[in-house]
Amino acid sequence: MTAEPAAATLSIFNHLFASVAEEMGVTLGRAAYSPNIKERLDFSCAVFLGDGRMLAQAAHIPVHLGAMPASVQAAITRCTPFTPGDVVILNDPYLGGTHLPDVTLVSPVFIGSQEAGWEGSAGLPHFFVASRAHHADIGGMSPGSMPLSTEIYQEGLIIPPLKLVAAGRRNDAVWQLILSNVRTPAEREGDLTAQLAAHTIGQRRLVEIVGRYGLAETLRQAHALIQYAEKLTRAAVARIPDGRYTFCDYLDDDGQGSPPLPVMVAVIVSGEELVADFSGTAPAVRGNLNAVPAIVEAAVAYCLRCLALALLETELPMNQGAFVPVHVYVEPNSLLDPRPPHAVAAGNVETSQRVVDTVFGALAQALPHLVPAASQGTMNNLTFGGLQEQPGPDGPNQPFAYYETIGGGVGAGPSADGGHGLHVHMSNTHNTPVEALEYNFPLRVAEYRLRHDSGGRGQHRGGDGLVRAIQFLQPVSASLVSERRNRPPYALQGGQPGAPGRNTLLRQGQAISLPGKVSLNLEPGDTLLIETPGGGGWGRPPAGTE
Repeated sequence: MTAEPAAATLSIFNHLFASVAEEMGVTLGRAAYSPNIKERLDFSCAVFLGDGRMLAQAAHIPVHLGAMPASVQAAITRCTPFTPGDVVILNDPYLGGTHLPDVTLVSPVFIGSQEAGWEGSAGLPHFFVASRAHHADIGGMSPGSMPLSTEIYQEGLIIPPLKLVAAGRRNDAVWQLILSNVRTPAEREGDLTAQLAAHTIGQRRLVEIVGRYGLAETLRQAHALIQYAEKLTRAAVARIPDGRYTFCDYLDDDGQGSPPLPVMVAVIVSGEELVADFSGTAPAVRGNLNAVPAIVEAAVAYCLRCLALALLETELPMNQGAFVPVHVYVEPNSLLDPRPPHAVAAGNVETSQRVVDTVFGALAQALPHLVPAASQGTMNNLTFGGLQEQPGPDGPNQPFAYYETIGGGVGAGPSADGGHGLHVHMSNTHNTPVEALEYNFPLRVAEYRLRHDSGGRGQHRGGDGLVRAIQFLQPVSASLVSERRNRPPYALQGGQPGAPGRNTLLRQGQAISLPGKVSLNLEPGDTLLIETPGGGGWGRPPAGTE
């Protein structure tokens, strides 16, 4: 009988595998061209076993990482057999992706030995490395590829799983097809090349680990880590009181005139198993808030991971084992399981946030002195683009496109106030520095500060949102996709909700109120003012402060 790996050895391998993903991320961030990837770090990297089970991830974007196993499985299904030097590319939300700007690369890693059994045989590698980066433009009907779309074809170029590189040789026909369908081909080429560089580093580091410990021992530790993550996750679920906990929250609208959209969940806890049943959620909508099931699974896994850290006072190894005790059910043809060609651009960024809010809202009934109030509940997505009038390295009238998300207030918890002006929950990106924004694009950041007193009052107060005012210096096409403009982030235990967000166009001395989802043609001198939501308060406010 094989002895279980020692705890110290398991910890060493956990950090070894995670370090591979971390170094991939450092490489990608430093080599990328676009501010969205280089400055905001809107990307994620992970390591997988040869059968597609996630082995390790870096501390990148939760919605990317929780959904990335679907991409690797799609690559295996569509592109087996693999050979050394292959790289699969995909972004199709209905075939393993999330939304079209998130371009995923998947690379097999062959060690060159058959000593460990099935791995490496029948065209399957011993490992995979994968990266997902949000590209600032992937084509479609508006710059930045986050339009107010009504079908996926409007959102950009759809890439099914296919080999961008085969046996070390790049498929230039596919490469040129991609670059010919985007507004900023030089930037896309730079970012894709950065992803390829990250994969080279990931492959090299995995080979080094195996060279040090041997393939059989490395795989033994990998399997043990997955089992350990499952064991810890089960222990965390077991500490949640058994029961059925329901909660309903709403998205404001779909950007196409819909009423508020309910997102409903019943969290059922039984022993070491947890079910999240989203029956009763709104049907699939005409607008772009539809989210594919991988996004829902990522959001539920994120919630449980947060709770596990609090319940066990230790961090879970984030691998496939953490998903095993969790079961997610979504109704077919609903907002959380649309059918093609439904639009999905905002499901990844907005609907994922509301899924988190509903799951935490349900679990607050089971763990009232642990779960915080709702955070801002939106990513405040801003895209814009146009033609650069000032001459640059490639001459005048070169196209540009930009995408960013904007932070907001964090919900207060049982032991502390909420943080101010942060990217929360399914977003984990950085702020784009004002200097980088003004250097790269024809604009001025007129104002960037905390939105004072936007957090909900309570025994512990919700965090404040942000105010970001951007004045454009030449004509641009812009889109805003934001939530929590009509319904504020909820409070818990007698606190008060956070302030809802506001979008305003300042034009020729007039302040024009904008909806949460809008596309605009802006002229020189126009200023877009975005005020993000505050977090909800927790607990009754002290007497006299209501």
